[in-house]
Amino acid sequence: MTLFKNKYRIESARLPGWDYTAEGYYYVTIFTKNRLHYFGCVVNDDLLLHPMGEIVAEEWLRTPTLRSNVEVDEWVVMPNHMHGILVITRRIPSKSETFQRNTQDSETFQRNTKDSETFQRNVSALKANSLGSISGQFKGACTKRIWEEIDPEFGWQTRFWDRIIRDAAELDRARAYIRNNPLNWEKDQNNEPGLYM
Repeated sequence: MTLFKNKYRIESARLPGWDYTAEGYYYVTIFTKNRLHYFGCVVNDDLLLHPMGEIVAEEWLRTPTLRSNVEVDEWVVMPNHMHGILVITRRIPSKSETFQRNTQDSETFQRNTKDSETFQRNVSALKANSLGSISGQFKGACTKRIWEEIDPEFGWQTRFWDRIIRDAAELDRARAYIRNNPLNWEKDQNNEPGLYM
């Protein structure tokens, strides 16, 4: 762990140097806060979603309608987490990239570098159209609905886990794992007793 402002911080789980706005298949896992079983239960290998789990499923399926460059592949909502494969079908340049392209020849841009640096810092912090922003938007939409409709105490784990899928064999393995997740729930390390809602 490294220090930031004299506090320990958890290192990023993202692959250094990878552009997370790049086209590709991304396997994502997102957990509830404290891994509480908010979303449903598995009975006789069948997944039964509670209303919160249904909201998560609905919001996941809305992702492609909110982002024209994203598709959803195989996915499942489990009692305390969800797995899904997101497909970024095309890279969308960030606002800072567009801003730089549109202003490279501008004399105003050359004279006013202080304002442009501030603008770029604010825009780049957003990491628009990245896997992180897609996941964050999804989590935010779920949280808003769950807080309003069911439980204002609901929460997600701060981060999410991802894996860049690099070939067809890896994609097949990820899809099979997701499909079989309810069947393997009894043996799953995330199925901790005493964490049911």
